[in-house]
Amino acid sequence: MGKELDGLGYLPLHIILSKLSPSDIIKVSCANKRLRGSASDESLWAQICYQELQLSTPQDDHGNPLPCFMLAYKLWRDAFSMYPWPLVKRVKRCWDKLKKWFNNNFPEAEATLRRGASESDIEQLQTVLKVKLPLPTRLLYRFHDGQELPDNPKTASSSWLGIIGGYSFYNHLVNVYLLPLHQVVAKTRYVIRYLGFSSRSKCVIVASSFAFSRKLFFLNCTNGQLFVGTRKLLTDSEMIPCVPNTLIRSVHDLYCEEQQDAMLLWLEEHGRRLENGIIKVRKEGDYRSINLFPEVPPLCVTTVTNGVQVRASAVFVPEFADLLDEAEKFTFAYSIRMSLLPEGCVINGMTFVSCQLNRRHWIIRADGEVVSSVDAEAVIGEYPLLHPGEGEFVYQSCTPLPSPSGSIEGHFTFVPG
Repeated sequence: MGKELDGLGYLPLHIILSKLSPSDIIKVSCANKRLRGSASDESLWAQICYQELQLSTPQDDHGNPLPCFMLAYKLWRDAFSMYPWPLVKRVKRCWDKLKKWFNNNFPEAEATLRRGASESDIEQLQTVLKVKLPLPTRLLYRFHDGQELPDNPKTASSSWLGIIGGYSFYNHLVNVYLLPLHQVVAKTRYVIRYLGFSSRSKCVIVASSFAFSRKLFFLNCTNGQLFVGTRKLLTDSEMIPCVPNTLIRSVHDLYCEEQQDAMLLWLEEHGRRLENGIIKVRKEGDYRSINLFPEVPPLCVTTVTNGVQVRASAVFVPEFADLLDEAEKFTFAYSIRMSLLPEGCVINGMTFVSCQLNRRHWIIRADGEVVSSVDAEAVIGEYPLLHPGEGEFVYQSCTPLPSPSGSIEGHFTFVPG
């Protein structure tokens, strides 16, 4: 076989080698000097690095430049030799997608991502908290050790830079950060010590709102499920799972090629929503943040009447949930955005260059039954005046429901001119 390949020209030999796996290329290179030279070709390893790791320049797992792609591939394999390689590639794709979006849309948040944690950092956390992190979560932290948290969360603009994002309504503000390992340890120990959690629960806090209203995410290190705390978190340790249990598998199995815990699935879905424009960066006051109110159909509904455009969407608010309260078990926040189209307000052929909100009428249902009907003036005490070409007037509110399925419908009354 080696002699037959030895007689081929450069291009046919390159094509044959490019069809082989990296391990098989190494084996073939041992046949003779000619094959060893072809197997060391830089373009061949550049192709491998791009296909498997999306590397367009030779660099190690910390982003440090290297002289060639062959060395880059070797160092990557060495750095993650204790993990299943398909899982390494999947976790890297997850982070690459997130960072590409942040680089293009929210670079100030991308700048808060920390360098990857070392294996010794992870081992120290596991020793202190007496847990064993699921393999996907370990790898997520190997690439980035969470986010750099703001020094002064009460005043700093960086308090809005959580890569998970959030929402606001009334005086409730949520903006969720992915926590670095040292904060995972600190917050988890606090919960265990002061909030009545059992040290045998094997849950660690991996994400949290920062400086504003409380919202905590717990990773169960035994089964790989991710939970978010409810209103009864502090009193009854009540939490809601973030991912269907049927999607979680093989979180501690080194020899399975399909490991996925809820943490990885959660971040992959977050990346998909960002990439597809379902959620976006929005400006509130002087600061920008990722807003979790959906922006596109079918999760966002848009209607235009007489030149007035209204967009509406909703999100579940788990930190307000109370699973034992039959009447107000679930809370949903909704966002209403109003604007006047460039042609102005047109009624019976007459055009007005402005219109002002006067009244609103809402009918709120749960499982088809009316649970609330609102007919009143203004919204949150305001009568917004709309002009063509101006930005949207946005207001957020919330409503409790006895079931996870519900709807809101109604209309607004505007005064033209």
